[in-house]
Amino acid sequence: MTTQATSKVLVANRGEIALRIIRSVQESGRTAVAVYADQDMDAQFVRAADEAYALRGTTATDTYLNGDKILEIARTSGADAVHPGYGFLAENATFAKQVIDAGLNWIGPRPEVIDLLGDKIRARKTALSVGVSPVPGTQEPLQGRAEVEDFIATWGYPVVLKAADGGGGRGIHVLNAEGDLDNFFTGRELTGIAGAGFFIERYVPKARHLETQSGRDSHGTFTVYSTRDCSVQRRHQKLIEEAPAPFITAETEALLLANSKALFDAVDYVGLGTCEYLLSDEGELYFLEVNPRLQVEHTVTEEVAGVDLVAAQLAIAAGEEIPLGGEVRGHSIELRVTSEDPGNDLIPTMGTLSRVAWPTGPGIRIDTGIGEGDAVSPEFDSMVAKIIVTAPTREQAIERALRVTRETVLEGVSNPLPLYAHILSRPEFALAQDGNLGVWTRWLESGVLDEFGALYAAEQAELGAASPAATPPAPAPERTRVIIELDGKRAELTLPANLLSAAPAAAVKRAPQPLRSSREAAKRAATGPVVSKDSVVAPSQAIVVRIATEVGADVAEGDVLAVLESMKMESYVLAPRAGRIEAINVEVGANVAPGHVLVTLSPEAETNEGGEK
Repeated sequence: MTTQATSKVLVANRGEIALRIIRSVQESGRTAVAVYADQDMDAQFVRAADEAYALRGTTATDTYLNGDKILEIARTSGADAVHPGYGFLAENATFAKQVIDAGLNWIGPRPEVIDLLGDKIRARKTALSVGVSPVPGTQEPLQGRAEVEDFIATWGYPVVLKAADGGGGRGIHVLNAEGDLDNFFTGRELTGIAGAGFFIERYVPKARHLETQSGRDSHGTFTVYSTRDCSVQRRHQKLIEEAPAPFITAETEALLLANSKALFDAVDYVGLGTCEYLLSDEGELYFLEVNPRLQVEHTVTEEVAGVDLVAAQLAIAAGEEIPLGGEVRGHSIELRVTSEDPGNDLIPTMGTLSRVAWPTGPGIRIDTGIGEGDAVSPEFDSMVAKIIVTAPTREQAIERALRVTRETVLEGVSNPLPLYAHILSRPEFALAQDGNLGVWTRWLESGVLDEFGALYAAEQAELGAASPAATPPAPAPERTRVIIELDGKRAELTLPANLLSAAPAAAVKRAPQPLRSSREAAKRAATGPVVSKDSVVAPSQAIVVRIATEVGADVAEGDVLAVLESMKMESYVLAPRAGRIEAINVEVGANVAPGHVLVTLSPEAETNEGGEK
């Protein structure tokens, strides 16, 4: 891998992760360049960057996933390196190669390594070749339903179907019965997310999700900064993460480190990455995947290891020796704060943050990219902030995290902090159960979330009688910031407020800047199909990943009409009655809000007075 010194880094991402990277880039003495979608023009990460350039668009496809636009801005700005953050293009081998071919430094592993590890089947084969055991499963892409049925005949239900080109929990389907198998194959070809196919694994019950934050430099030096536990999940979306992984034996920890080194050495990995594993309740350790990027939960490792991981990435990319991990210090817990409803199965919500107050005190870190007045809508993800607490012991870290759930104020959108308080207080999480953590990857979905939902509903019903406190009006600003673009480059002008006093008030007062596009959502709401009793609507914000029917088709009650993806998991939209498909109102890839009409059934025939139709 070619390494080179860098002085100007383009951050190809947004939100809290972009802000977090920008800060480390600047602290290293380098210049930070931001890119932004239209709705992010006045976001915190844009204001923090040394330079910022418009991507001209409102959707992910038109902006943060548009490699050509990003590379053009890199050339225009004079950037000599690109940091992808996580998500978007971070694991896109094609984009990484384009960056390198353009003569820029790619702050991440080589494209061929991303390509190898991004294909989960090839990654499984690599693991087996160096003696690292994956979960029992197939080693080649599945060709049809018969292979799936043969595997189930051997191992029984439940099983897991995984897209070979999935990552970060995407493309995972747990099948518990034959009905799940039927739904999976309705209107589907075995082509994965981007065409790489599916493989099948035995489902491991009550497994913990363990990770190693690993790194390796161009000189072949390998290090592990810490282990992590990410077992508190919902639909494979991590909610609470901690470092180091608690209640594991010395033998398990040694195996985690040895396996991670073997995997990194096998592919000549240069950069930071995360090796992920499952630990069964029998103590068996299984390899899951390698994520060739920085991860959301890297913060807990930073806190216990005392290492700036972004700075480590910059050093490795420049050909320098990797800073080595040492003894971990204390214990760290991260709470992912999202705009999701804890009383309604964590469905994403939208709204404006009318009041925000973050907790303070020793051992508290807040990573966020938004503040009061910012809006949350479905154009991007639902992340609001990451709250990281660190203390000398795990017990103290839990108590500190509980204080955080009480002191944080987020008004205007739902958030999961009440759920986190419930989790942190439960003995399964707080105490070792027979020498092990009493939490596993499906623990939250085993009844805990439903139990909390009932408690939360009762509490909200009680609070509903109280009137909300009035929010005092903000004082009028003495100066006004005007944001302009010159040839696509963002710039700010600060003017006396009275200079624009003759203008309409709306032009003087800064309107809240949306975190994600509200204009597009409003447009959809205004122009979308009319909802009627014959309309089949989206139950929550989601992406349409499959249409399983066609106009004119006759369907029976319970037939699969469409498949939606939300929080990295697929859900099936079923026909509420028998009928004929009159209209399909969405396309694959569309981002839909709750209540958006997906399919329209032909009207039911009305019954006449004689009871005939």
